[in-house]
Amino acid sequence: MRELQNYVQGQTIYIPKRKEEYNAWGSKSGGREALKRRNTSILEAFTGGESIASISNRYYLSIETIKKIVYGKR
Repeated sequence: MRELQNYVQGQTIYIPKRKEEYNAWGSKSGGREALKRRNTSILEAFTGGESIASISNRYYLSIETIKKIVYGKR
């Protein structure tokens, strides 16, 4: 403790977690899995013949976002 006080007296310091303790985005809340399911549904609707505009309205997403999902990397 005294050694730290030699360098940062009365200041706030940040000590990050070790890399092995980090969680991937959405892994705890389930957000990543929910987006994956949504995007799969969007892709299935598109391959089933539904228009991009219709999918955009149904999911409340922009047409550009739908295009990224259906034409993006698979």
